[in-house]
Amino acid sequence: MTSISCTVLISLLVRFSWASCPHGCLCTSDILNCGSLGLDRFSSPISFTTSVLDLSHNRLTWLAAGTFYGLPRLHTLHMSHNHISLLSPGAFHNISSLRYLDLSSNKLQVVGKYNFQDLLELEVLLLYNNRLTRVESNTLMGLSNLRKVYLSLNQITDFPFFTVRKQSHPNLVSLDLSSNRLFRLPMDDIVLLPVVVQRGLFLHNNSLECDCSVYRLFWHWEQKGYASVKDYKEDYTCLMYGEPQISIHFLRTSQLFENCTIGKMISLISPKTDKVVYEGEQVRLDCTGTLNGEDLSYSWIIPHQENISQLIQNGTLRLNKDGSLDIIAAQSTDSGVYLCTAVDNTRMINESREVNLTVLAQRSMEEPFNTGYTTLLGCVVTLVLILMYLYLTPCHCGCCKPPPPSPAISTFGEDRCTLASIFAAPSTGDRLRGKSQSDRHVVFLEPLMEGENGQLKEAFVVEHSIIQWDTENVTICKDRYDSE
Repeated sequence: MTSISCTVLISLLVRFSWASCPHGCLCTSDILNCGSLGLDRFSSPISFTTSVLDLSHNRLTWLAAGTFYGLPRLHTLHMSHNHISLLSPGAFHNISSLRYLDLSSNKLQVVGKYNFQDLLELEVLLLYNNRLTRVESNTLMGLSNLRKVYLSLNQITDFPFFTVRKQSHPNLVSLDLSSNRLFRLPMDDIVLLPVVVQRGLFLHNNSLECDCSVYRLFWHWEQKGYASVKDYKEDYTCLMYGEPQISIHFLRTSQLFENCTIGKMISLISPKTDKVVYEGEQVRLDCTGTLNGEDLSYSWIIPHQENISQLIQNGTLRLNKDGSLDIIAAQSTDSGVYLCTAVDNTRMINESREVNLTVLAQRSMEEPFNTGYTTLLGCVVTLVLILMYLYLTPCHCGCCKPPPPSPAISTFGEDRCTLASIFAAPSTGDRLRGKSQSDRHVVFLEPLMEGENGQLKEAFVVEHSIIQWDTENVTICKDRYDSE
């Protein structure tokens, strides 16, 4: 009975899979290919096991909400070479596992924030060869898994570079905006892009204005060997004075940009600097860049989004004519990233600069003692104490009494045979006799040794110091010891 049930179930699944394959399409396991069939709409139910769907080279004009309902496993969708001009907000609802979306070679004019908001797993987005004139600021928001975005061969005049940041798009490595109609680039946003994004940012074949900041940007990328410039060097052109008929190559005609100082590029390409101060100190944050002229205006964005105008009025901050910002008395709450933007109102060019300010606690009034001096002082004190010990012995006078003899030493009999008599200071008569240095010897004394009869016998104890004694006393005591 069980085997019959399994057979019936399998046959039903096979019939369902064949029934769910649209007429004229090619269905193989989890792949559904309905390309080049002249379809003007797509509403046929398909198998829920489909993971790859190809609808390219048809006549589709728009995608309604819920078009791909019931395809939880779909991860690749090809829809290129159609006539799609409109995407409904819920067109990609219920296919949140989609990773690859190809909408190239269609007739899309605008893409907005609601078109791709359901595609949280999307990695590759192809929108090239459409009719896009603009990309809304929230189009790529929330797509944190994006790796590659292709927007070339459109009519885009503006792109929201400020929405692409390392924290919002940590995996993005390629952004293709080539062959569009970009005229001016927001340099303050581009230089803040992650380095990996700058390396994969393609901007060739645009209608860019010949400008020093743009020239320095491309020059810098070429020096770094970025493929986006190196492989398309001949396609980076600009319009001189905005006239379409005067088109020159950015990187081949460098003599036209001799007035663009490459040495000042650091404020443009790497605009972020670090500054460390102590609490209470006055700080000046510079806004110097490559722009010069009389018609320049400056603006600052300070941490915590406070009202800078109010802080200037109450005297906490001061904005100078050269664009620099003074913090009168820095506090720990002033730490953060300060962003300055300089605008040339005549040429309509702007540049930005970041300053990362760190305010430390007030340093101590007393400087810590140098450890090198401490070590040197310790060595000097130790040396003085050693010299005092060697040369300033307390008992140099004759009034110093020798220590009382020990019982072991008294076995020698006479006082003159005690250790005290041996090591006692020489008498006045001896000193007057002026014994020669040869009469002075070194004694090496050993520990007490046990004799044959079990009695302890006095022996000489080894000493590391050199001691002078009276030769006569040592001889008498030695003879007395040998006889015993």
